[in-house]
Amino acid sequence: MEVEFSKEDFLLPETKYEYLDHTADVQLHAWGTTLTEAFEQCGVAMFGYMTELEYVSVESCYEIEAKGDDLEGLLFHFLDELLFLFSVEPNLVCKKLEITKFDLDTFEIVCRCYGEPFELGKHPQGTEVKAITYSAMQIVQDAEQSNFEVFVIIDI
Repeated sequence: MEVEFSKEDFLLPETKYEYLDHTADVQLHAWGTTLTEAFEQCGVAMFGYMTELEYVSVESCYEIEAKGDDLEGLLFHFLDELLFLFSVEPNLVCKKLEITKFDLDTFEIVCRCYGEPFELGKHPQGTEVKAITYSAMQIVQDAEQSNFEVFVIIDI
């Protein structure tokens, strides 16, 4: 899919995620003022664990789709699609994600993924993410305070 964009639009945005220690794995904790933003930040956090995002430039845009049976399933499949994008050619590592469709009735996401192919020598090698897990997955919604948080353990 061809999407026009300016590379200047992709300076590193405010980070709304952190990494929490977990026995033999790592827990991603991301947040935002909308559930969409919290999901996007969680995806960026996963890529940030695999490499340092300040070394990633925006050279291309890929679009992914994810579907689930419920909200947790949607988050799982969203992150799994992002991991698949990194794991197969062109091994895309993303510094920005833009969810263009977030349907809570049908539990569907469409997301534009901006980044470039991972390249040793240019991108510092972080930790390999083997899989997304449902273990201790949480989606916390406080709509009154416009605060949404997600917690996901990834298998490393």
